[in-house]
Amino acid sequence: MDVKQTMKSILEAESNAVKNIPVTDEYNKAVSLIVEQVHNKGGKLVTSGMGKCGQIAENIATTFSSTGIPAVFLHPSEAQHGDLGVLQPNDVMLLLSNSGKTSEILALVDLAHALYPQLGFIVITGNNQSELARLADICLWTGGAPEVCPLGLTPTTSTTMMTVMGDVLVVGSMQATGFTKRDYAMRHHGGYLGVKSRS
Repeated sequence: MDVKQTMKSILEAESNAVKNIPVTDEYNKAVSLIVEQVHNKGGKLVTSGMGKCGQIAENIATTFSSTGIPAVFLHPSEAQHGDLGVLQPNDVMLLLSNSGKTSEILALVDLAHALYPQLGFIVITGNNQSELARLADICLWTGGAPEVCPLGLTPTTSTTMMTVMGDVLVVGSMQATGFTKRDYAMRHHGGYLGVKSRS
């Protein structure tokens, strides 16, 4: 198979995976929880994930921060060495794990619950029957499409779906809070987007 054919196959597989992400009422619940706790009560969104999921979680956090929902990324391992102190009572946690079995994320749930039992947990996962899914207040299931990696191992399709699901939450929150172009300009001063937002 040549590179062009491989590209076509990957584009088709990942496009289909995104189109088949289950659309459920859980998204409404997730946006409502984020807006209530962060926008209305002054908390923040704390995202976390390990490995490639962690990189997606960090990207989601920065996108939320630029669109009116203060958010930070908490590394699940560093949380066990003092960084858990970033959590506050009105925060919401958004946790990413494709398997739903990531030991560091499961440990983070226990630690966060011990510190603030009332914290809300949103989970994005490819395994809605996992322990992490059962612990979540809100579970957003990717649908579990297989990775396009020829080994079936490297996070590829799963991270694409998680990125899209993060975008859904960001846009939903922007709409719910009435976030404007002027609000964006107040938070984004540099670069082309800063200029465009003030034009």
